[in-house]
Amino acid sequence: MFDALSERLGGIFDNLTGRGALSDKDVSEALREIRVALLEADVALPVVKDFIAKVKTRAVGEEVIRSVKPGQQVIKIVYDGLVDMLGGEDADTSLRIDSPPAVVMMAGLQGSGKTTTTGKLAKRLSEKGRKKVLLASLDVRRPAAMEQLAILADQCGDSVSSLPIIQGQLPADIARRALNAAKIGGYDVLFLDTAGRTSIDEQMMTEAAEIAEIAQPQETLLVADALTGQDAVETARRFHERLPLTGLVLTRMDGDGRGGAALSMRAVTGLPIKFLGVGEKLDGLDTFDAQRVAGRILGQGDIVSLVEKASEQMDAAKAERMAEKMRKGIFDLNDLAEQLKQMQQMGGLGGLMGMLPGARKAKQAMEAANLDDNVLKRQEAIISSMTKAERAKPALLNASRRKRIAAGSGTTVQDVNKLLKMHQQMAGMMKKMRTKGGMKNMLGMAQQAGISQADLAKMGGQQLPGLGGGSLPPGMGDLLGGKKK
Repeated sequence: MFDALSERLGGIFDNLTGRGALSDKDVSEALREIRVALLEADVALPVVKDFIAKVKTRAVGEEVIRSVKPGQQVIKIVYDGLVDMLGGEDADTSLRIDSPPAVVMMAGLQGSGKTTTTGKLAKRLSEKGRKKVLLASLDVRRPAAMEQLAILADQCGDSVSSLPIIQGQLPADIARRALNAAKIGGYDVLFLDTAGRTSIDEQMMTEAAEIAEIAQPQETLLVADALTGQDAVETARRFHERLPLTGLVLTRMDGDGRGGAALSMRAVTGLPIKFLGVGEKLDGLDTFDAQRVAGRILGQGDIVSLVEKASEQMDAAKAERMAEKMRKGIFDLNDLAEQLKQMQQMGGLGGLMGMLPGARKAKQAMEAANLDDNVLKRQEAIISSMTKAERAKPALLNASRRKRIAAGSGTTVQDVNKLLKMHQQMAGMMKKMRTKGGMKNMLGMAQQAGISQADLAKMGGQQLPGLGGGSLPPGMGDLLGGKKK
């Protein structure tokens, strides 16, 4: 997400930070370029005007000109402006679900991803919040809409149920039945998935308003497709005129390289963006955080999200076993296979690089080396073609064995050699961590990459693959060696 905007802003800031001193003219020219970049990213014109005006009052003048690093000072001012545009540091992005059964009403146009988002939120609340959740579909028009929500409820686990389907009921009657079922069943949260249309019409709005009157929801979330750009902003504005919306959820953010809808929506509606949908899977939902998003737009990475993803993907038992091996300086090919799997679960190379400081340059390095997520799958295939003994003791892998593994995995001997070279370097790092001062040096390297001690503490001994800043981690391009196009 925000790839195009990050690319443009990165080039502008590279030009600024490459100079020792800046004049008011330099800053004004940079702000003009930032204005164009935001407009090209499909940010609403009034929002761009307001943003540039606020940034300019701080960026042009003595505060920047007399600073030790004027280029960095401009970046900080733009960062603060983006955070403010996105809702500020203290924006409330949590769901108000304190008094059970708390009702959450989902609204939006047809095809915006309401039903899938309902399932994602239910899974999140049941797993992270330990809530008992009931899902009710009020969409009596779209074929199989109710059945789709029931399937999603089954996929969410035992703590999530769906309201039994009774054909022929009207949405208002389904809402009343759902409220009664939630109270009797002792549910913590009730989601009402309302019907959508291909466009906003009076009948749709009247129906949604009637349901809101019956259910008195604590949260009314508008689900909007980020790919529709300014249409999504207009949809949010018109819905907010008729419904007491409390927050926004933007879907398909992983497919939106511009990000203008996210940047405009908060400013235009005044409503907080609470979640971002990334991917079709039920765990593809991120909590919105203005500071993290602003950091990613400016190429500063999002280490906290990276740590959180690692914590979610690696269970406590595996983390403890890995930590014990690290303490002993042991790192075999089974461990490497586990790391490759974890990288894919955390979003692959592209997803990981997007969260690291210097993400723009790291992605450029990946593209130059022809790297993609197929590299990880190829590496996994190579390890899977080895015997248990070979994975545990890589020293057994002589020339004939390497030929056999290459043939079995559909790769080349050169690919096998690159994998083994990567393993040797990672194993060497494990051994260095055992030596006196080794861990201290590793912590120093991590902090240079922008990871605080608090972030490191959150990791709980887990390995995060490929942490680094400004470029691919040392040797990554050579080690992963994607196939030449």
